[in-house]
Amino acid sequence: MARNEIRLKIKLRSTGGTGYTYITRKNRRNDPDRMVLRKYDPILRKHVDFREDR
Repeated sequence: MARNEIRLKIKLRSTGGTGYTYITRKNRRNDPDRMVLRKYDPILRKHVDFREDR
């Protein structure tokens, strides 16, 4: 299988309402659900949840 079929590029969008995004990859087989990570939002200057936004 090709590399891009299993590991998708996803956008993680801030739940703080700033519109700030991180771009990362995830394994579709191991994590079929939407990903939620707690990361730093430089606009709010604090850590908030970032949800997957394809």
